[in-house]
Amino acid sequence: MAGRLLRLLFAVLVGIAAAATISGQVAVAVAGDVPAAGASQRIDAIKTRGTLSVAVLGEAPWLIENTSGSGEPFSGPSWLLANEYARRLGVKLKTVPVSHETKIPILATGQVDVTIAPLSITPEREKVVDFVVYSKSSICLIGRGSDPKLKDVKSVDDLDKPDLTLAFFVGTPVELWAKKRLPKMRLRGVSGTGAGAPIEELLSRRANLVPLDSSKWPEIRKAVPGLTVFPSDYLASQEMSTPVGHAVHKGDPEFLEWLRDVAVEMQPQVTADEMRVINGK
Repeated sequence: MAGRLLRLLFAVLVGIAAAATISGQVAVAVAGDVPAAGASQRIDAIKTRGTLSVAVLGEAPWLIENTSGSGEPFSGPSWLLANEYARRLGVKLKTVPVSHETKIPILATGQVDVTIAPLSITPEREKVVDFVVYSKSSICLIGRGSDPKLKDVKSVDDLDKPDLTLAFFVGTPVELWAKKRLPKMRLRGVSGTGAGAPIEELLSRRANLVPLDSSKWPEIRKAVPGLTVFPSDYLASQEMSTPVGHAVHKGDPEFLEWLRDVAVEMQPQVTADEMRVINGK
């Protein structure tokens, strides 16, 4: 495993094959090469059956379900990466629909090899499954561009004022985050689905700010003109930043390291595809 990590680092830095010394002889390999037969039970099983089974559940901007009835069933960076797994293994990709409640437990049943439904990586989840990181989620704070209280604000730090109100959906993690991150700000919990953001609280002037998934800002900006965002470089936001990745069942380190190798090699393409989705292209 250590040899592979070294080869991966070398490949990322110089973009060529690396040499690993084995029993006094030099063996040349490229990071992301499929492990030899016998090294991974999971990979052997996948190649034998001819399919890579993946758990799917659409969630923008990572995995977008195609409801048109034609073409690929999904698109987005998670789908791009999953297809690369299958291509390198020389097998077909098989999708298995899951719910939010089953996208992790299904790995333990052996019905899927990888959950490509986007998953935020938390310490609790890491106790149960292993992850392949390819993205992150974060939030930004949006307000009315005409709000005089936001006129001189340059950063999220500047928002920690007692005369500003943040509205959020009750039952979401934002409340705990805001109490620690912006302790002087007034908090206003409102009922709702938890999807999107309580924009009506801004428009009615009951709140100065609302939280929003950073990747959704371009969509909201088009739908509701006249809003402003903090931080201004919303995609670089580190507020409530959480890694996002694919999940695999624990117990097959060779499979896990191979998936991670592929993800690192594919990162430029994966990131570019995520930006395509975010920008609505």
